[in-house]
Amino acid sequence: MINQKVQKLLSTMSLKDKIGQLVQFGKLEQREIELIKNGKVGSLLNVYGAERVNEIQKIAMESGASIPLLIGDDVIHGYKTIFPIPLGESCSWDLQLIEETSAIQAREASTEGINVIFAPMVDIARDPRWGRVAEGAGEDVYLGSKIAAARVKGIQRNDWSDRPKIVACPKHFIGYSAAEGGRDYNSVDISERSLRETYLPPFKAAIDAGAGTIMCAFNDLNGVPASANKFLLTTLLRDELKFEGVVISDWESIEELIYHGLAKNKRDAAIKAMNAGVDIDMNSSSYNDHLMELVQAGDFSVDLIDEVVTRILKLKIKLGLFDNAITDIKLCNEIIRCEEHVKKAREAARKSIVLLKNNNILPLNKNIKSIAVIGPLADDKSNPLGCWSFKGKPENVITVLRGISNKVSNITEIYHTRGSGILESEESEIQKAVEIARKSEVAIMVLGESSDMSGENHNRSSIGIPECQRKLIGEVLKTGTPMVLVLMNGRPITLVSENDTVTAILETWQLGDESGNAIADVLFGDYNPSGKLVMSFPRNVGQVPIYYNYKSTGRPNFKKYLDVDETPLYPFGYGLSYTNFSYKNMVLEKHKITQDESLRVTIEIENCGLVEGEEIVQLYIRDLVASITRPVKELKGFQKIFLKPGECRTIEFILKHEELGFYDENFNFIVETGEFEIWIGTSSVEGLKSGFEVVK
Repeated sequence: MINQKVQKLLSTMSLKDKIGQLVQFGKLEQREIELIKNGKVGSLLNVYGAERVNEIQKIAMESGASIPLLIGDDVIHGYKTIFPIPLGESCSWDLQLIEETSAIQAREASTEGINVIFAPMVDIARDPRWGRVAEGAGEDVYLGSKIAAARVKGIQRNDWSDRPKIVACPKHFIGYSAAEGGRDYNSVDISERSLRETYLPPFKAAIDAGAGTIMCAFNDLNGVPASANKFLLTTLLRDELKFEGVVISDWESIEELIYHGLAKNKRDAAIKAMNAGVDIDMNSSSYNDHLMELVQAGDFSVDLIDEVVTRILKLKIKLGLFDNAITDIKLCNEIIRCEEHVKKAREAARKSIVLLKNNNILPLNKNIKSIAVIGPLADDKSNPLGCWSFKGKPENVITVLRGISNKVSNITEIYHTRGSGILESEESEIQKAVEIARKSEVAIMVLGESSDMSGENHNRSSIGIPECQRKLIGEVLKTGTPMVLVLMNGRPITLVSENDTVTAILETWQLGDESGNAIADVLFGDYNPSGKLVMSFPRNVGQVPIYYNYKSTGRPNFKKYLDVDETPLYPFGYGLSYTNFSYKNMVLEKHKITQDESLRVTIEIENCGLVEGEEIVQLYIRDLVASITRPVKELKGFQKIFLKPGECRTIEFILKHEELGFYDENFNFIVETGEFEIWIGTSSVEGLKSGFEVVK
């Protein structure tokens, strides 16, 4: 039925109409409106509001070939209900939650006419200097792939029938996160093995989950920019991964082939991008300006244009745009920021928090007599929204100060001062901070990064807490008042001195609208923190890149640095709780399995503490001897469980064939015979250990 409809549409379309479907613009002014009327635009982004979108869809449907527009938007961690930044929410390791929050952001966006969401970002990120680590799921391939699939499923849940559907657009294909020096847009030079083993799996998971579009990357990869890289976009993406959807360039990345030095001009750039496999040109106008003349000159056949247009029309049909591209404006008020969505934002925020240190001070008593709440982010309503929260409103944000005020009893005296700017010291404020800390039982320091210190093109060469805030910490520490450091940031940061000196540290990331309520829930014990890190925290920036699943060298016991321990300060998978969990009785069903068998493993987990809590149980393996060197550890399973005090539960893992294999020297997937080590534990560095062997 869809194919028949596409063929009927193609038969009525002029070449101008067809080329228009390949053109996307990121603004809507009179020029763009005239192009839409003339059938020269197939999609838009940065067009906001149901009324405006409905208006422009009517113009498109009444013009040219009467084909509705794709309306795209960067909905990264919420539309108008803002959830934690993706790096933070990934620390929940809660796939059901992540799928649900993704579904909510799509549900809200759909009420205002959005039908393509430029998310999730599935780039594996191992350099915290890179600002866009905030948008992803961290350093691990296995976890990142699971989260990629969950986000795509959520975005494309489409649990409504009264408006157009929504499609996800995983990005950035591919290798973007490996930019040299953590400098955004920079060159990438990685081996094909790294490409296939590290950076490709989350995209495969997203495609297997049904992703309908893919965005290619800004960077060049091994000398060929992604937007002109036929190996990536055709050989790898279409031929091998069998992706049948639409490939969209990143913002003006086709024109940027000129600045890479690969294309002479926009005409040349259009040729290279089309030949590589880019279907839609985002905002560079290269296709709009030159495809017609290129077809007429014989550089491209009409058949190639028809092939690309067919993919785009199929997508528009599947989204229901031909049935009704108009949304009911009343839905906006009914759905956007409804009670259910705000409640879910608080749950997501709580589950994203990672307890990094606790020297018997947390949780705090709600009847505490006095608290000093100090820091430039303590009563800030903008920065908790994080990067890429364009439609979030500061007035919807619950600050930490407000959250604490809502939580404590009426006998608690709360003192507050900024203490410092985010980047600049304020001497009078430091003195105020010292004064209120002296008369308080605890000082809660809310410090870290502003929202614009991470995100696209917001990279840092030094990733510690800004010096003015470190100075504030030092002065308040002199009072002797116990200190709880509440961190807001969009990346892993260096915390050696803070870890050595403060009483407790909460990593809260940038949690969105419900920041203050969620942080107060954890500070005062209404929620037991359960988050686990998805990126390792280096001791200093000189260790970068640092990640848990590195490969052994020929001299593994030699020191890596003369001036710092080689280990991270906080490793992947790490996170404390207000209770203690005991791991015992790890049992492997077999100690020898064949190459096509699965292995059943069980372990008992007991809550040995006094409060209920969630634990993220993690399973790692190591292939000890292989034809291709393997990492010292690889995550291959996890479960998040809830246990009451004294409760003990046996949980089961099934290690499957695909989790034991790797790509051989010819990039064929194999499972080799040999010995494996296996760990189950609370982080990548703690756990019970056993072993098994794979035999023929």
